[in-house]
Amino acid sequence: MTLPMIEIAGRRTPRLGQGTWNMGERGADREAEARALRRGLDLGLTLVDTAEMYAQGGSEEVVGAAIAGRRDEVVLVSKVLPSNASRQGTVAACERSLKRLATDHLDLYLLHWTGSHPLEETLAGFAALQAAGKIRHWGVSNFDADDMAELLALEGGAACATNQVLYNLTRRWPEARLAPLCRRRSIPLMAYSPIEQGRMLRDAGLKKIAAGLGATVAQVALAWLLRQPGVIPIPKAARPVHVEENRRALELELPDETLSALNRLFPAPKGNPSIEML
Repeated sequence: MTLPMIEIAGRRTPRLGQGTWNMGERGADREAEARALRRGLDLGLTLVDTAEMYAQGGSEEVVGAAIAGRRDEVVLVSKVLPSNASRQGTVAACERSLKRLATDHLDLYLLHWTGSHPLEETLAGFAALQAAGKIRHWGVSNFDADDMAELLALEGGAACATNQVLYNLTRRWPEARLAPLCRRRSIPLMAYSPIEQGRMLRDAGLKKIAAGLGATVAQVALAWLLRQPGVIPIPKAARPVHVEENRRALELELPDETLSALNRLFPAPKGNPSIEML
């Protein structure tokens, strides 16, 4: 099967990526986690997302081990903590991330969420990193529609390559204002926790729908997100069998009656819901 693709950070990449939140927490698990990520690369899931916050850099070390010898295949994403996101702090944080990842550049570097440092300072840090060849593109995470409007009004803000947010069947808040704004500006959304950190797997209604399709709950949840325009789900899978399960979501067709059932179970938001984060 030819994987559905989307353009992000100047590269064509599969619509399904790999997340790494909670990886690297336990040293005993790191080799297995790296093995799962490598299996994802084998299956074409070449967008890999991490952050300096995850396991205090341990996740980046796992990713670095996983992509060793395969860096050119990967669209590599990491994030700077808001507390580090002054101009110089952004540069220093990126250099630390690069060392843990054992690479000389990131394809995409994100501000993890809004903080006390002015956005102009963070953007200046991103510009310095781009000029030095240490990042190719930059973006943001956990920005709502108002945050995005503020960013896009800044000089250079229109270069934002993505906004990574909490988005899944149970967290449809982006659909009210954020997703339409990002589509108008051709800014893809990366959807983290697309299975709600596994909690959706216990939902009785989803279990029934998945059984009717001969699929798993995770596959249904991912297939639904993959239908949303300009959205890239980034599920975490710490075992190769779960990576393979997620990959099959790209082949799952959701009939109209299934989509209607999902909308009844998880209605679209009304009004102007607030941003949700985990």
